[in-house]
Formats: sequence, C-alpha cells, structure tokens
Amino acid sequence: MLTRIGRNNSAAFFTRERCHIDEILNDSASPDLSIARCRVERGVTTELHCLMGTAETYLIEKGTGEMDDGTAPAFPVKAGDCVAIAPDHPQRIRNTGPDDLIFLVICRPRFEPSCYRPLEGDSKSISGKE
Repeated sequence: MLTRIGRNNSAAFFTRERCHIDEILNDSASPDLSIARCRVERGVTTELHCLMGTAETYLIEKGTGEMDDGTAPAFPVKAGDCVAIAPDHPQRIRNTGPDDLIFLVICRPRFEPSCYRPLEGDSKSISGKE
C-alpha cells in the first residue's frame, strides 16, 4: 500500500531550544517517523535536553558544530556527518562556524512535544507557539 503524506505546511518556528525548526514530516499517518530541518545561528548552543522514548539521528547539511551530552567531551560535526542519539539520552549542539548550522533531525517514533524533556531552565513546552 502507498499513502501520500503531504509536507507540513506550517512555517518554521523558533523554539525554547534556541533553534529554528521547519517540520518537513510530522503526521499521524506516519507514526514511526518524523523529519525536521533545524537551523542554529552562529555562536548559539541549543538547550540541553532529551527526547523520552524517541531516538534521533542528526544529518548535518551545512556548517560546523560540536555535539555533547553534558558529561562527555564534545566532538566536532560538519556537513555530511550523522549523529545517532539514543532515546532518553541528553544532547545539545553548538554552532562553531561563521554561518548558520543546518541539519535534518529524523525521529523514531515521530516527534511529539510531550516527549521533549528540557534539562536546563524551566520545564515548559519546546514549542515556541504557546
């Protein structure tokens, strides 16, 4: 069976995580997967957080950065790199380059705001739409 799943038509939005998110695919017709394009501005480090019960893969499209989990040493990432993040594991990324850092985030199962757990600051929702 084939099912057409349309592109999410909502505009990109800025989140408490300190990045801009454009949801490419996040649809209940595809409960096992979501895809978003994220943009982190120069010099910005995203909020330390984890996704409860959701695995992520980052595919770096443009720019350079550093990934860490708040305890282990950071490691560099650049265009073409992939980073696998286990469910419930802390993470953040820092843009170390002169331009925006852009990457795809593939979530399994699909991202839902209720799975986002901030590990710094208050515990309000990830969405900048509140």
